[in-house]
Amino acid sequence: MEEKPTPAASELDQISKLGVTEQTQLLLARLMEGGQEDDDTCQALDRLTKLLNADAASKTKTKSICDVLDDVCVDTILGYLDMRQAESVRGHAILTVSAYLKAAGQKGSQALQAFFFTRVKRGTYDDYIVAFCVAASVFPIAPDATSEMFLSEGFLPSLDPLMRRKWKSRKVETACLEMLNAASTHSNCREAILKYCTDWLEEVVHQKPEDLSKAIHAADPDVQVTPGSIAMRRHSQAVQHLAAVILAKLRAVPSTAQQTTQDNGSRIQPAVTSIEDLSEKFTLLLADPESSKQHSIEGLAYATIQPTVKEQVARNPELLKNIVKALSDAPAKSPLTYGALSIFVNLTRYPPVQSEEEKRMNQLKAYANAAGKLPPPNPLNDHDHVTDRCKRVFEAGLIPVLVTHSRHGSSASLSLIVSIVFSLSVTTSLRGQLAQQGAVNLLIAAGSILSDNDAQAKGMAAQALARILISTNPSLVFGGTRAHPQNAAIRPLASILQPDPTAETRDLLPAFEAMMALTNLASTDDDTRATIIRVAFTQIEEHIFSSNRMVCRAATELICNLVQCVEGIALYAAGTSQAANRVHLLLGLTDAEDEATQSAASGALASLVAYEEVVQEIVKKTTGVEHLLSLCSSDSEELRHRGVFIVSSMIAHEGEIGKRARQVIRDLSGVEYVKTCAQKSRNPEVIQLAAGALKVLLDKD
Repeated sequence: MEEKPTPAASELDQISKLGVTEQTQLLLARLMEGGQEDDDTCQALDRLTKLLNADAASKTKTKSICDVLDDVCVDTILGYLDMRQAESVRGHAILTVSAYLKAAGQKGSQALQAFFFTRVKRGTYDDYIVAFCVAASVFPIAPDATSEMFLSEGFLPSLDPLMRRKWKSRKVETACLEMLNAASTHSNCREAILKYCTDWLEEVVHQKPEDLSKAIHAADPDVQVTPGSIAMRRHSQAVQHLAAVILAKLRAVPSTAQQTTQDNGSRIQPAVTSIEDLSEKFTLLLADPESSKQHSIEGLAYATIQPTVKEQVARNPELLKNIVKALSDAPAKSPLTYGALSIFVNLTRYPPVQSEEEKRMNQLKAYANAAGKLPPPNPLNDHDHVTDRCKRVFEAGLIPVLVTHSRHGSSASLSLIVSIVFSLSVTTSLRGQLAQQGAVNLLIAAGSILSDNDAQAKGMAAQALARILISTNPSLVFGGTRAHPQNAAIRPLASILQPDPTAETRDLLPAFEAMMALTNLASTDDDTRATIIRVAFTQIEEHIFSSNRMVCRAATELICNLVQCVEGIALYAAGTSQAANRVHLLLGLTDAEDEATQSAASGALASLVAYEEVVQEIVKKTTGVEHLLSLCSSDSEELRHRGVFIVSSMIAHEGEIGKRARQVIRDLSGVEYVKTCAQKSRNPEVIQLAAGALKVLLDKD
């Protein structure tokens, strides 16, 4: 049996058949009526939002539907942001208000400010609640317009007597503090809050129930105090917690006024609640099963910006587990999720590595801006302290929770998750456990989910993936019933082989770590090697020319593994000029100053000299043959082994190529080099190769 549409839904369908202006007028009329079900209100708000968005996007309109919205209409729409409305209604209303402000432009900002000041001027509790709720909700979407009315002359000082009234309104106080909480993310507003609101915020945070009772009895010992009357004359716990969050934001990000006061050491400072005191308060709240987690998590998210608080939190295993539990229980895409992730980002973030040039530039800026005063870096933010915090965070069981949230979270929360795993992957001892707990699949998925606008997060995901794959056996990470095949890791790794073109300095570490990881993958099977060649060989080859010894070595070692497959061999044995140049490049690297690079280059040639086209190119370069012979007399057993193997393979070829190779090696005193190799070596295999090579060289063709 088919369901019949509700009367409200049917009416909305009829409205959609009218013109845009008529639709707007009827929707506004429905919203003004009130008394509707929340679902019907949300539908009407959604229809109005759609019309406003279309109006804002239209380039051919002659008249805006915003002209239909007079002060009463705007008052109605903004009224749905009232904290006393259902959460679902408020969520839909903020989208409508956002669309209206975008479509109306300057007129919308003026209407918003007129609404706010009219309500505040009336001065009733009801008007205060609505005005403050609107300001708190609109601040993130229209910060300029909202901060302008927030910073208007006389407004913030007027909150002092409001919050210190004898009889308290919990809703007014909550709405007021929600507004301050939203405004405290804006630097200018934060300065103003610090100037006008700190004193009464401190009083709210430190108020104790027994203090009020004592004060009342001291004033009149005969007064009869009931629990209800006390409650009406004190701030609620929720209000106290929210005030603590605001103070945490003020303390965590020092303002200009605070810094100026701190510099004036001779001046007597009033006692204030420190960021450490606030963090302890949040810690206690988080441990209370009956307390809301939102305020304590948000407060710690700001408090952990400070190094001392980071250490306090990281060294409290019970607190870390409570934060992990709060994150595990938090809904996806919620403020609680974002706050908990922010705490772990703060705890695990390493300080940026600065080049010598960057350090000098910072010193020059310090001389220019602060008469040469450059505070030393906080030792609690050094590498060792951060590494210790990362280990403690990992031990709290965070990774499985991050894996779960990565599947359903927003791109913003996914970026935070990637940042945390990126920091944890720095510690080598954690990499195997990260792989076991699902971090590899998390990072591969993040690389495909994040958009190009999140380039930094995508790069961090790829680099963290590289670090884990450097230190783990690929066969233990991929294959079987696992979510991603081994080849799924290749493209993310290839994406960081080229340095970020927008970066001010060239950072080679991501490329180095990516090539190390690809080298590990290339040690497994030909299919993986072929995929790496197809996806990334051009970039890999470019790094051979790097002036950085470690990067050049990593590229050469990767190529040594890649030439073990047919596709890799074809790059060097194709008989083309490009293939010849590649062979000559490997010959040059056998004489590199870095022994590991020599070993990788000679290892690659050891695999390639089985092919006549490669030998033909080698013998064309006398200098290259000399490099190979020099390997035979090296002090390194490994290099001697590779050198004599290459020589043996070259002279073992039949036909004109073999004859030419034997002749060139004889002419370059190859017999003496091979004898030296036999004399220096203790490895039976090397001695056997040398003996066989001597026999061939001493025999006449």
